[in-house]
Amino acid sequence: MSEQTPILVTAGIIVKGDRVLVCQRHHADPYGLQWEFPGGKVRDGEDLKASLERELREELAIKAEVGGEVFRLRHRYPDRYVEVVFFRVPSYTGEVQNQVFEAVEWAARAQLPEYNFLEADRELVHRIARGEIV
Repeated sequence: MSEQTPILVTAGIIVKGDRVLVCQRHHADPYGLQWEFPGGKVRDGEDLKASLERELREELAIKAEVGGEVFRLRHRYPDRYVEVVFFRVPSYTGEVQNQVFEAVEWAARAQLPEYNFLEADRELVHRIARGEIV
């Protein structure tokens, strides 16, 4: 993969009432202990929504209904270049079980900016907190 081609990632915005599911990266991961929305890398040839369904099953043990795309960004970190496609997840079946994260929380929408989110996610976090998205 060239330096000009971003790593394609999907992420889910899972809402329950006025709360949004946020996940803290494992302390041993790159950017450990920072917060993010659940999701992950898209495999070669994989449909974006199918990728997110797989990631949510692997990370949270839920079967998600993936809705429409709500936000897309590109961000260059010192060690990687990513394109993240965020989808609304209007419903899911199963109980959320933390399979890979340091922590998982249902955060009040207005409180989201208080979490130390990954740099790439911060504009979206503020838009969700203001009620502009989802």
